[in-house]
Amino acid sequence: MTDFQPPRHQEGRIAVVTGATQGIGRAIALRLAAEGATVGVNGRADTEQMREVVELTGGFPVVADMADATSVRTAFAKVEQEHGPVDVLVCNAAYMSMSPLLDQSLDDWWRNIDTNLTGTYRCVQSVLPGMRRQGRGNIVIITSEWGVIGWPNATAYASSKAGLIALTKSLGRELAPEGITVNAVAPGIIDTPQLQVDADDAGLSLEEMHAEYGRAIPAGRIGRPEEIAATVALLARPGLKAFVGQTLSANGGSTRARA
Repeated sequence: MTDFQPPRHQEGRIAVVTGATQGIGRAIALRLAAEGATVGVNGRADTEQMREVVELTGGFPVVADMADATSVRTAFAKVEQEHGPVDVLVCNAAYMSMSPLLDQSLDDWWRNIDTNLTGTYRCVQSVLPGMRRQGRGNIVIITSEWGVIGWPNATAYASSKAGLIALTKSLGRELAPEGITVNAVAPGIIDTPQLQVDADDAGLSLEEMHAEYGRAIPAGRIGRPEEIAATVALLARPGLKAFVGQTLSANGGSTRARA
């Protein structure tokens, strides 16, 4: 039995994945590279983790802090200068903190918003001129199930992710006439290092947190980063124009669409 080889939908395309050094972002970078893309691997600093993903994908590093406007603009200008316009942008970089609302500092509130929502806004602004010149492009935004349903002790994070859903809807309408698709993926609970924040907030071990979340999911388990990467790869296909401003919920059935 051979390993699964995805179709080469991204052959010859330039993709940038933010927050790509671990977890969901790493899986997305690997999937797009397997489909033929040259992948820009973003992280806040040039780390061993970043270098590993760059090596695995055969891509290139994109060092930028999503909460720093100058850092984002400079990094994307360098990408276009050295590699050409970005064909696929995946906005995945995120910061999450958990605490009761009255215990949360204003600085921490803004760190959630600036990284998750405003950082995505900055990335889209940076790649859009190049996509417009080409008359095509795919933008995929990683939001969260918590942006759909909310979550106690995660008000700032959930608010930032809900904002991303509205951003996706608005940009989808604005850019579809230009051949640029904008869609989102709202992962449910996924097996990533970020779950340690949830476990700490609940006073559980990481293994106990996995089991606790799994009991509430119809599929009987939490999700895997590779499953989110496959969903992103679908939305990043160059010929797929029917999805406009959509948010796909990849969560094992923990929330379902209603008529």
